[in-house]
Amino acid sequence: MDHDDILRIAAFADGGVGGNPAGVWLGEALPPAALMQRLAAEVGFSETVFAAPQGEGWRARYFSPEAEVPFCGHATIALGAALARRFGDGIYPLTLNQASITVEGRREGEGVQAALQSPPTRSAPAPEALVDAALSLFGYTRAGLDPRIPPALAHAGADHMVLALASRELLAAMRYELDAGRRLMHAHGVVTVVLAWAESPHRFHTRNPFAAGGVYEDPATGAGTAALAGYLRDLGWPHGGRIEVVQGEDMGMRSRLFAGIPAAPGSSIRVSGAARFMA
Repeated sequence: MDHDDILRIAAFADGGVGGNPAGVWLGEALPPAALMQRLAAEVGFSETVFAAPQGEGWRARYFSPEAEVPFCGHATIALGAALARRFGDGIYPLTLNQASITVEGRREGEGVQAALQSPPTRSAPAPEALVDAALSLFGYTRAGLDPRIPPALAHAGADHMVLALASRELLAAMRYELDAGRRLMHAHGVVTVVLAWAESPHRFHTRNPFAAGGVYEDPATGAGTAALAGYLRDLGWPHGGRIEVVQGEDMGMRSRLFAGIPAAPGSSIRVSGAARFMA
């Protein structure tokens, strides 16, 4: 078994381009954790998902190049595409380390439309010390934040920090030092930081530093989008039941994600998008 056994699939593509590449391994039984970690590092994508049949569904584990994470949205979308391509259209139950979810895959031409149901969501105000540290890391000030969306810790299978910015220009200007970002995220138990700008109540532009996993920035982040959507619901934001997220533009890898937001507090977020198979 080596990294050549792993499919390469870009999740949340925009019109056949862009998206966030993920590795997908399917087998009869999950390999040892050390081997999964080594293969994820060799593939080099921000996430690789490993899945094997379990009961009526699949057992799934996610590895960044540096560590295992409890949940990854774009790799789940990629997994849904792989399952649909191999076994047919349908809804597939997934057992994660800390939650049970589903992923749906439906073939459309050369690609696949996929949707995941996130783990339950929750959010809370971000501690002031974390806010100050994050602003310093990215070179922002409190004057550059959007007061309508206060800094928060948001959870949808993993913990994310949400920082909403007051302008698209500030989002484009995002810079930080990877090792400093890694230290901050590890110290506060944050998997990523969701930097967001609200173009409208229903359309957001985001960037997603993933220093905790050794990745400077992801071009599409399903788990972060689910966490953001859950937080917007908790906040009483006028989302109208659905938001679109444009991510990856500043990386030259434009991606589109859609989040369905039911009214019930804490309920799962449906995150959907297109997947494309890479050579």
